[in-house]
Amino acid sequence: MPFDLTDFPGASPEDRAAGRSSRRLVAAWLLGVAALIWAMVVLGGATRLTGSGLSIMEWDPIVGALPPLSQAEWERLFALYKQIPQYALLHAHTGFELADFRHIFRLEWAHRLLGRIIGAAFLLPMLVLWAGGRIERRLLPRLGLLFVLGGLQGAVGWFMVASGFFPDSTAVAPARLVIHLVLALTLFGAILWTALTVLRPSPRRDASASLYWLSRLALGAAALTIVAGGFVAGTHAGLTYTTFPLMDGQIVPEGYAALHPFVLNLTRNIATVQFDHRALATITAVLGLAAFVAGLLDPRRPAFAVTALGAVTLLQYALGVATLLNVVPVGLAVAHQGGAVAVLAAAILLAHATRNPLALKTAPIGDTSVGTPAKPASP
Repeated sequence: MPFDLTDFPGASPEDRAAGRSSRRLVAAWLLGVAALIWAMVVLGGATRLTGSGLSIMEWDPIVGALPPLSQAEWERLFALYKQIPQYALLHAHTGFELADFRHIFRLEWAHRLLGRIIGAAFLLPMLVLWAGGRIERRLLPRLGLLFVLGGLQGAVGWFMVASGFFPDSTAVAPARLVIHLVLALTLFGAILWTALTVLRPSPRRDASASLYWLSRLALGAAALTIVAGGFVAGTHAGLTYTTFPLMDGQIVPEGYAALHPFVLNLTRNIATVQFDHRALATITAVLGLAAFVAGLLDPRRPAFAVTALGAVTLLQYALGVATLLNVVPVGLAVAHQGGAVAVLAAAILLAHATRNPLALKTAPIGDTSVGTPAKPASP
C-alpha cells in the first residue's frame, strides 16, 4: 500500500519504519535529479562562454541523442553551421576548420545529452517508485507537473537557440537566454524543496522571526541576482567596466538611464545591466551574512543551513569580483555560474528549515509548558 504521511501517527512501528525508508529513497532520487540540473546549468554556461550553443542546427529529440558516426555526417553538419551568421561573422576568415567545429559541437551535444539524461532520471525512477508504492499519493500531481515543465525546458532551449540564427546574430537573444535559465532554476528549486519536504515533512524546531524573514529575503535577492546575471551574460556586459567597486571611476556609471523608455535599460543597456547585477549581488551577500549572524544569536537555528548560506554567499561574491577583474575567463565564469546555483540552494535550504516563524505558541492558563510541537506539514 502506498505510504501516506498522514497515516504515521496511528501506524505500527513496522509501517512507520517502511514509511521513513520510502521517504529517504524518494528524497535521494529527487536530490540526485536536482544535482543533475545543477550540472546542466554549469555545462550550459560553458557552452555559452565557448560559443558552442549554436553549433547544432537541428533539433531532433530522438536521433539527436547519437553523435555523428561518420566523416560524411560531420561534413554535413559543418556545412549547415557555415550557413549561420555566427560562422560568417566570427569564423569565416579565421581558419576555423572541421576540427574546431567538432570541439564546439561536442560540448553542445553533451549539454543536450545531459538534458535527455535528466528526463530519463526523473521519469523512470518515478514510475518504478510509484509502482512499488513508495511515493505518497498526494505527491504524484506535483511530480507530474515537474516532468511536464522539464519537457517544456527542452522546447524553450530550442526557442533560445533559434534566436541565434537571425541575421547578424552571433549569439542567442539575451531575453530568451534568461527565460531558459530561469525555467531551469525554477525546476531546480521546486525539486529541491520537494525533496527536503519529503525528507522532513515538519520543521524540527521553530525559528525566530528575524531568521525566518532574512532567509526569504536572501532567497528573493538571490533569484533576482541570477536573473540580472543572465542579462549580463546575454549582453556580454561583463567584458565592460572591469574594475571594482567603481565602474569607470563612478559608483553609478554614466549612461545608466540612457535608453528611453527607462525599462529598456534593464535588459539592453550594458551599464545598467552590470550595475544592477553588482547591486543585487551585494544585497544578497549582505542578507546572507545577516542571516548567518541572526543564526548565531538564535539557539534554535538550523546550524548547517545558516552556515552554508553565509559561506556560499561570500564565496560567490568573491568569485564574481575575480571573474570581472580577470575579464571573464571561461574557468572562473563557469565556477561563478555554478556558485549562483549554490547560493540559491543554500537559501532554499534555510527557508525550508525555518518554515515555522513562531518561537513559542500561546499556552492555556495554568499550562506550564513552553510551547507545543508544530503540526506536520504536508509536502
